[in-house]
Amino acid sequence: MKVVILAGGRGTRLGEETELRPKPMVEIGGKPILWHIMSIYASHGFRDFVVACGYRGELIKQYFSSVFLHASDYVVNLKDGSRHLVSSACPDWRVWLIDTGLETMTGGRLLRLKDVLKNEPFMLTYGDGVGNVDVNALLAFHRAHGRMATVTAVRPPARFGALVLDEGNTVRSFNEKPQAGEGWINGGFFVLEPAIFNYLDGDATSLELEPLERLAADQQLMAFRHPGFWQPMDTQRDKQRLESLWSNGSAPWLRNEPTGADGTFLSPAPQDCLVRG
Repeated sequence: MKVVILAGGRGTRLGEETELRPKPMVEIGGKPILWHIMSIYASHGFRDFVVACGYRGELIKQYFSSVFLHASDYVVNLKDGSRHLVSSACPDWRVWLIDTGLETMTGGRLLRLKDVLKNEPFMLTYGDGVGNVDVNALLAFHRAHGRMATVTAVRPPARFGALVLDEGNTVRSFNEKPQAGEGWINGGFFVLEPAIFNYLDGDATSLELEPLERLAADQQLMAFRHPGFWQPMDTQRDKQRLESLWSNGSAPWLRNEPTGADGTFLSPAPQDCLVRG
């Protein structure tokens, strides 16, 4: 099963980080976040990726074109330029790098991949969010309910620390919670049937608006609840948190731990679950 990663946005809220490179190429621990996302899927056995490129997409293509050389030891015959491979630490991934337009919206990018995806179910996620999602459990849930689409519902990361005060304004506790306690939002990590293309209409289509709204109205959208770790990289603060987790050796998105997630029918208002900033 192919995994589509939407990697064409500008990521303007990351400021100078994305002035010269696309958001999915911003690095965490010396690797693009795009690589981290692929590693999540690869750890569950999914290694056929379709990257929907857009803004500065040539940099994504350059990166993957050089991965094999950088991850391999080899002998070069300077006379004829031939190489003899000694060893390689390159992962066994197949990566499609497809230009889907500079200004194309998320649904439009997916529509442009229709011929690549053929008439088969596929996975889809954003190029800026990581989590310890049990991808195999997600797929099993999707196959069991028989609907057209599954979205992974996650708890939004808390932006501020929670204070508990006494009557004299003394802080009795401070809790910098990694996740909010209430509400579910769209965390990406979709599984979609090919009939999804009937809900898409050109480059200006935003997947998170009319297509998912219509799917919910048609009772064809299900939610896989993921109560575990999930973190987008929308701002510098988000990037710093991910970098800190990596530096401390506690990057939960690369752990293959079952999350105990379940699923329920979802028919939300767009602001509750579907809209990604």
